[in-house]
Amino acid sequence: MTMNNPDDSVRKEQSGADDKAAGTEETTHAEKAQEADNQAIGRPGKRSRRVRESEASKSEELTSGEFIEEGLKAEKAESPDDIVLPPVDYSGYSKHDLVETLGLLIENRPPAEIRNDIDRIKVLFYKKLKQEAEERKNKFLEGGGKAEEYRSWVDPSEAQVKHLLQKYRDKKTDYSKIHEAEKYENLRKKYDIIDKIKDLVNREESINKTFHEFRTLQNEWHSIGVVPQSSLKDLWENYHHSVEVFYDYIKINKELRDLDLKKNLEAKVLLCEKAEELLLEPNPVNAFRILQDYHNQWREIGPVPQESKNEIWERFKEATSQVNKRHHEYFEKQKDDQRKNLDAKIALCDEVEAINLQEIKNFRDVDEKAEKVVALQKMWRTLGFAPKKQNNKVYQRFRNACDSFFEKKRAFYADNKEIQLNNLQLKTELCIQAESLQDSTDWKATSDALIRLQREWKEIGPVPRKQSEKSWKRFRKACDHFFNRKAEFYAELDTSYEDNLKAKLAVIEELEQFEPGTDVQAAFDRLKEIQRKWTEIGYVPFSKKDEITNRYRNALNKEFDKLKIGDEDKSILKYKTKLDNLKVNPKATRKIRNEREKFLTKIKQLESDIVLWENNIGFFAKSTNADTMIKEVEEKIENAKKMIKTLEEKVKMIDQSGLGD
Repeated sequence: MTMNNPDDSVRKEQSGADDKAAGTEETTHAEKAQEADNQAIGRPGKRSRRVRESEASKSEELTSGEFIEEGLKAEKAESPDDIVLPPVDYSGYSKHDLVETLGLLIENRPPAEIRNDIDRIKVLFYKKLKQEAEERKNKFLEGGGKAEEYRSWVDPSEAQVKHLLQKYRDKKTDYSKIHEAEKYENLRKKYDIIDKIKDLVNREESINKTFHEFRTLQNEWHSIGVVPQSSLKDLWENYHHSVEVFYDYIKINKELRDLDLKKNLEAKVLLCEKAEELLLEPNPVNAFRILQDYHNQWREIGPVPQESKNEIWERFKEATSQVNKRHHEYFEKQKDDQRKNLDAKIALCDEVEAINLQEIKNFRDVDEKAEKVVALQKMWRTLGFAPKKQNNKVYQRFRNACDSFFEKKRAFYADNKEIQLNNLQLKTELCIQAESLQDSTDWKATSDALIRLQREWKEIGPVPRKQSEKSWKRFRKACDHFFNRKAEFYAELDTSYEDNLKAKLAVIEELEQFEPGTDVQAAFDRLKEIQRKWTEIGYVPFSKKDEITNRYRNALNKEFDKLKIGDEDKSILKYKTKLDNLKVNPKATRKIRNEREKFLTKIKQLESDIVLWENNIGFFAKSTNADTMIKEVEEKIENAKKMIKTLEEKVKMIDQSGLGD
């Protein structure tokens, strides 16, 4: 809000437009209104003969101190404490309860009393609606469906909520019309009070009685509701003029006047402090709205001593200006952010539309393009809102482009159904071959044969979606059957466990007494040789296995940590130690195979993240802090590439060890 005339702020409250700002040219009017307030309390002067005579009558008048006390009591009666009820907590309501409560509120309560309830119910309803939609989507995906094939389900209760909200808006419109008529009735009542105040100066009653009647009229004035905006200025000018004439007439004694002015000054100082505290309010919009109420309170307080008038007004005006400035800057920044988001979203639309224009060559090509579109969808979700007028439009454009691509993808798969059927035949033949080998006892030759079949399986293209999972489970079942038998066979072999235990204890003692020396490379080679010796030793008694394995691993890691080599090299060496230890565990094959799949999944995820980050760099170049953001993203990309290299090395080690077969 811009600094306004105090009377104008009252009009702003009464018209319900406390989010709009008035022009700065009205500051002069504010100063005039403030001066009029100060003058309204009355000026000292000669008392009329009739007044002097009436004050002289002790039987009719109070003493000066009693008169002041009665006046203060009347003022205190003007401000009864408001009772504020806590808002209803709807967070525990079900979706059905929210809709039912919404209908009851709209049907039975005035629109002005339920605005906050309507807003909170609306937010909670759509939050639950969104949560249910996400659960349905997740259930669809868990059931084997793909994200691009999912179609949102329309909840019938949403239409009911929209109907109720429209009914609420209609009632609010009708309420506003009634409220407007009430404003004109309030205007008439207030002018009646002004006429009664004017009539007080013609009374022949005592000052005490006239003053209390004046206080009664003031209380009645303040109890009347809002009036039309267009009549507010003239109304307040008439009111203040009538009050001034009244005070001039009755010549309130200077002691009461000074006490009244001092009380008003203290109240306005308190308002200045509250307005200055709003600068610490984190939400500029809340601060702006609270300030409107402070301005209304300021206008109701009345005049202050003449020597303090300008100083206190300038202080309040300065706090107001700073709150208004924060409010203005907040919305300007929000608009700027939304414009940037719009530019970024338009760029994403252009990219998806460009992909749609490209020809799909083969299955690999369509999958790569699908990954790019999914990455662009992820980027879209990281962006905030665009300007309200363009937000829905640009979203519809992006969604249409994505839908067009996935429709094109489905059409491609449909057109290449014959190729998929051929791939299904090839994979079925591999299943038959694997099943013929699953009961073999030629462990080495059969292992090599099944590994070869697994490689062939990966080289074959996609099959029809309905048979994909079924054929894979069949092939996997045959392979797992053989390798589980192989693991059980080697687990039952009886070797010289005690000799192996002594040999491994000797290796551990060698590690614990290891001296790296100054030659890092030589120490590194010696540690690798110790690893090799450990690996060549066979099984040990089962009861001792965990104990010596942990002792060996701790000793080896401790020596590696002493060497000044890179974290990546340490990680790879420690993982090699882990694989060597797992070789003595006949049941480790499945665990390592699962770990290998996790590594490959992580590599794919990191590669996808790198593509996403590299695309983001193009958008950062348009922002004011581009250099800092680009540097942070480039560091992420570099770390991801290092992680990919380490994971690829671990996968290679698994393949070479034979544990992942």
